[in-house]
Amino acid sequence: MAGGLFCSSGGCTAKLGPDILERVLSRIERGAANPNLLVGFDSSDDAAVYRVSDDVAVVQTLDFFPPMLEDPYVFGQIAATNALSDVYAMGGEVISALNIVCFPQDEDLNVLGEIMRGGSEKVVEAGAVLCGGHSINDKDVKYGLSVNGVVHPDRIYKNNGGQAGDVLILTKKLGVGIMNTANRVGAASKEAMDEAITSMTTLNKYAAAISQKYTVHACTDVTGFSFLGHLHEMLDKRLWAVVDTLSIPYIKEACTHAENFMITAAGQRNRNHVGAFVDFKGVPFPLEEILFDPQTSGGLLFAVPQEEGKAFLQELKEAGLPARIVGRLIKPEDAGFKREITVL
Repeated sequence: MAGGLFCSSGGCTAKLGPDILERVLSRIERGAANPNLLVGFDSSDDAAVYRVSDDVAVVQTLDFFPPMLEDPYVFGQIAATNALSDVYAMGGEVISALNIVCFPQDEDLNVLGEIMRGGSEKVVEAGAVLCGGHSINDKDVKYGLSVNGVVHPDRIYKNNGGQAGDVLILTKKLGVGIMNTANRVGAASKEAMDEAITSMTTLNKYAAAISQKYTVHACTDVTGFSFLGHLHEMLDKRLWAVVDTLSIPYIKEACTHAENFMITAAGQRNRNHVGAFVDFKGVPFPLEEILFDPQTSGGLLFAVPQEEGKAFLQELKEAGLPARIVGRLIKPEDAGFKREITVL
C-alpha cells in the first residue's frame, strides 16, 4: 500500500468511542431473555456465547478496521490476529472464520491478495479453517474476520468475574497505538516498529492455552478502549483496582513519542470516558497516555488468585511472552483511595 494511499488512521484507533456505544446500545430493544445466551452485550464482554448443548457453547465475534500501516500482508496478519483474539479472551478455541473485506475495485488487486494472504496465515496458525467471507467495493480499505469458537459452558472467561485479592496479569506490551501514530509521520524507529508489529501479530492463542491450567476469574483482551478502559469494564462497579506502573510492560520508544504529543484522538476519547474513575499518583504524563492508548491486537488481561499468579506468570515468560503482574483487585471498602482505579 505504497505512498500512503490507504493508511491514514486505522486499527483499533478507528473504533467508535465507548461513550457513543453506551448511548446507542442502551436504546436497543433486546427482546425476551434467552437462557441459552450465556454472554451478550450486557457486560461489554469480548464476544457472544450461546449454549448449544450441556457440553458445548458457541463463541461468536467479528472485528474489522482500516489499515494502520502500509504493508498489506502485515496489515492482514494484524487484523486477523486482532479478530481471533476475542475468542481466546472468552476461554474458547477458534474453529472457523470468514473474511470481511472493503476494497476499491479499481485499485491494485494484488494489494487485496496480500491482505487476505496475511489474514489466512493467521487463521491457519490458530488451527481454524477459513470458510469464505463477504466483500464490497468501497473507497476505503477495511479488513477483518467473523470468527466462531467453542467453549465449555462452565469454563467461559467473562470480563467481570474478578474477585478481591486477585492479581492482574497483562500478556503484551502497551504502546502500539502511539507507535503506529509515530510511524505514520515517519518518527518511529525501525526497531521499535518491529517490536510493535511482532506484538500485534502474536496470537493470544498461546497465552490462552497456558491459562487453562490456572483459575481464571476474569479475562479480557486489551484493544481500542485501552488498558484502563478495559480494566474499568472488568471492575463492573463491584471492585476497585491498584495498578503498578513500574510493572507495566510497554514499548519504551512509545514513551518518548507520547512526551512529544504523538498521541491519538482515540486515546483522548478513552481519557475522557474513563479518566474520572482513575487517580494517578505521581505518574508521568507519557505513562498516563500509554495507559489510555488504544491497542490494536493487544494482549490478554487476566484476573487470577494471588497464590497462582507467580506460577502462571512464569509459564507465560517461558513461552516468550512479555507478561507482567501489573496490579491487584480490592474491595472498595478496603481501598483507602478515592477512585476505583489507583495508578501508582
